[in-house]
Amino acid sequence: MEGDHAQLRTAGVDLGGLMTVLGQHLYSTPLVALRELVQNAHDSIVRRRLEDPQPPVAPRIVVSGDIGARTVRVTDTGTGLTDAEIHQYLATVGVGYTRGLRQAGAGSDELIGMFGLGFLSAFVIAERVTVHTTSYQQPGRGWRYQSSNGEQYSLSPAPAREVGTVVELLLRPEHARLAGEDYLARVLGRYCALLRVPIFIGAAAEPVNPEPPPWRDPDAGNEHPVQARKRQLRFASRFESQFEPICALPVSAPEHDLKGLLWVQDGGTYGNSDNRNLSVFVRGMLLDDDARELLPSWAGFAGGVIESSRLMPTASREDLQRNDAYRSAQHAISEALIVGLAALAREQPEAWRRILARHNEALLGAALGDARLFELLAGEVRIPSSHGELRAGALRRDGAIHVGLGGGGFEDMLFRMLGVPVARGDRYAVLPFLRQWVQRHGGRLIEIGTEQGNRQLFTEQSLPQAELDWLREVLADGEKLVPARFAPAELPLMAVPDREAELKRRLESDEADKRISMTALRLVRGFTAGIDGSAQARLYVNLDNPAIQALLDTARRDPAAAAPAARLLKAIKQLMDSHSEADGQGPRLNGALAAIGDSALRLLPPQAASIAATQAQDEQPTA
Repeated sequence: MEGDHAQLRTAGVDLGGLMTVLGQHLYSTPLVALRELVQNAHDSIVRRRLEDPQPPVAPRIVVSGDIGARTVRVTDTGTGLTDAEIHQYLATVGVGYTRGLRQAGAGSDELIGMFGLGFLSAFVIAERVTVHTTSYQQPGRGWRYQSSNGEQYSLSPAPAREVGTVVELLLRPEHARLAGEDYLARVLGRYCALLRVPIFIGAAAEPVNPEPPPWRDPDAGNEHPVQARKRQLRFASRFESQFEPICALPVSAPEHDLKGLLWVQDGGTYGNSDNRNLSVFVRGMLLDDDARELLPSWAGFAGGVIESSRLMPTASREDLQRNDAYRSAQHAISEALIVGLAALAREQPEAWRRILARHNEALLGAALGDARLFELLAGEVRIPSSHGELRAGALRRDGAIHVGLGGGGFEDMLFRMLGVPVARGDRYAVLPFLRQWVQRHGGRLIEIGTEQGNRQLFTEQSLPQAELDWLREVLADGEKLVPARFAPAELPLMAVPDREAELKRRLESDEADKRISMTALRLVRGFTAGIDGSAQARLYVNLDNPAIQALLDTARRDPAAAAPAARLLKAIKQLMDSHSEADGQGPRLNGALAAIGDSALRLLPPQAASIAATQAQDEQPTA
């Protein structure tokens, strides 16, 4: 019975739906249709070289446009098509002669097409497509194909032409600008920059791809290094639209089938600025002009052009498949950049100085990405500090490097008095860079504001509980009071924010819950669980300071007599603290100044204080 046997049927193709996919989802820009047509012309020329015993001596592709007529023509000297090939390849979705050649092993390093969709993209921008073609197999016959949608088409005999094909598009009105020859030259000059077949625009005498890239030139090995660098920079400038390249770094990884050129941009980078740009060519055709993820994440100052036949495009041929070849290319490009920078430092000191000047902050982060980079940069990059930008070696004093984790404040006050520079640990990559630096070059890293760092700065002491309670009452504003000895002795007390407690509060807040993934948040809270966040700051009272010693001596005999001096010291503390956190400190600063003035009056003889008060009263404006 019929129901007892499975029936094999041919699936239909809804070209209307497919055109929607092509026009709205697969291709990001209508320019891709021009690329696909030039690519088809290129593959036809490669095919003719492989199959025709007498191919043309000078193969070429000519792209011409007429904005008034809204037409674009792509003419090639390739194989041309017979009527059977038009039916089999041109008019059948997903079937392409190029793929068959590649599978047979012929011209696999040069043929570009893969999916049999390229010709169909013409209907995304054209309301009518006409093809005139003559095959090298039937040089006396010509054919004319015409279609308005790619689904229905007419095919008729036509006068024979020169062997090859002319594809003519009548553009939709919204795409008429694509017919401008200046526009075509600019677009195809980028898309086709590495094609071996010359591409001419209209009647132009020079192709848009006039010279091979530096790594393909057979005479490159005989050039003087200065001339080679100039040619590399000239090539890089064609692709670097925003910046001037400072230097060029060759990429050559035959084991990964990867060749190309990287460069360092002259535009300054700050912190983790990301100006990476990388153009990827596959078999000579631009595939992706924003393949920045192939560059290492630390190289925010780098651009490049590479080509490979191993990298696999997606169906749109506007992106790359993230496969093993992609990951191998990432590794090879990173290696070329690291090795190239090291060679640059040795051989081109002037260019190296320009790179260091423009990309100092970015290079701080880059140094953390690879041990070789760290060794290269450890003595070169400059660290932002309270004394300006200094190399790490200049920050080390008496075997220690001091780094502040906040934006200035008490750290500046303390170390200005000591004459010691403080690195800005809140700036991009500074803290992890310095941690690695002291591991490799010796010394101590004192992270001010952390418990461990504070122990190295402030030697804690003990006091009787009664004295400790009295000091807390007269000097503290919620800080944890800690009697200590520290330099300089001239500094009576210092309020030190607990940077670890600040981190704990930030990361455990509701806002952090929204910004950080649950997995990361669990790890963070595992770290912050061991941090005592009960005190926002510690108030270190310097027992080496004469004023503190006198204050304690007086308080032991007569606490009331010591109160004015204590109030003055507290106001000084508040005044110093008001500079460490700028936001919302106006009232606190005003209160500290008022307290200093009042304390000074209380310390003066009663008669002098009374006169000053009377004068102030007299100077008040009358109602």
